[in-house]
Amino acid sequence: MSFWQTLPKPFFAMAPMKDVTDPAFRALIAKYGAPDVFWTEFVSADGLYHTREIAKMADSENPLMRDLRYDAAVERPIVAQIFSSKPEMIAYAAKLVAAQGFDGVDLNMGCPDRSVEKQGAGAALIKTPEIARALIRAAKTSGLPVSVKTRVGYNKETLDEWLQAILEEHPAALALHLRTRKEMSLVPAKWELMRKAVEMRNRISPETLLIGNGDVESVEEGKRLAAETGCDGVMVGRGMFGNPWVFAGPSRSNLEESGQRFDLEGPPVHSIEEKLDALVELAHSFEAIVPSKNFSILKKHIKAFVTGFPGAAELRAKLMDAECATDLERTVRDNPVY
Repeated sequence: MSFWQTLPKPFFAMAPMKDVTDPAFRALIAKYGAPDVFWTEFVSADGLYHTREIAKMADSENPLMRDLRYDAAVERPIVAQIFSSKPEMIAYAAKLVAAQGFDGVDLNMGCPDRSVEKQGAGAALIKTPEIARALIRAAKTSGLPVSVKTRVGYNKETLDEWLQAILEEHPAALALHLRTRKEMSLVPAKWELMRKAVEMRNRISPETLLIGNGDVESVEEGKRLAAETGCDGVMVGRGMFGNPWVFAGPSRSNLEESGQRFDLEGPPVHSIEEKLDALVELAHSFEAIVPSKNFSILKKHIKAFVTGFPGAAELRAKLMDAECATDLERTVRDNPVY
């Protein structure tokens, strides 16, 4: 039995996002309210294969393996996401992931990034279902449970063709971003399509768990959508930005003790100080855990944490100039809003 069969329903998963769900951000999420399933940012299967020899020659670590680091003590279960359009590369990377002790491997079949699509990977696979099916079969050679993350179609909704092709390969789980590739994230997620997906799943591959993804901002909202559509789990993406507490959900006793406002119909409201402290903590963790990445990656988190309060714009502008965690912390502590 894989971990997928042990999860509560509905379960909650973090969405894999490049330069977001890195080890530092996952550590922050794990501390303040872990999801039921962790997900890494995506890693190129082709890159893992082609850089292995370079790393051997230089007697150094494969740089792409840094994106597959995780803390087994707090990040469980954890799924590694990989991408490629070549079955042999997926087979290699999936076995590598298995050797690293991951609980599952996920195939990215929904990323709209042009550089990924030029390789025939990501969302481009929606147009080549036979290749997508071959990739799933290749990943299964690792012995890990295989999941897929994709969209409802490319230029238009094509669940009847695309979803059927995926389900016929019987993945352990399928995360469905309820928008097309063309829509990106520019329109509201079409959660009504999940009912159709559930019906197809029940008919073609009843053992596959369906995960809905798109516009979910809280556990309460996710539970409601799961109840309305019949999906097994909910994936949260942008709802994590600036809110590492998102998976914890509201707790009346905890909020009363801390003096925070609470609303059991929505997420808890955290103080400015708590949000800024979390940002500082993330910055220091980022430098310690993923020093190979440029500190400017944190700018997206600065935008998310520093918003919605008087003086936020001014503080945010100053923080954008920070070149290290110490600079960021000093600016936060010296600011009158703190």
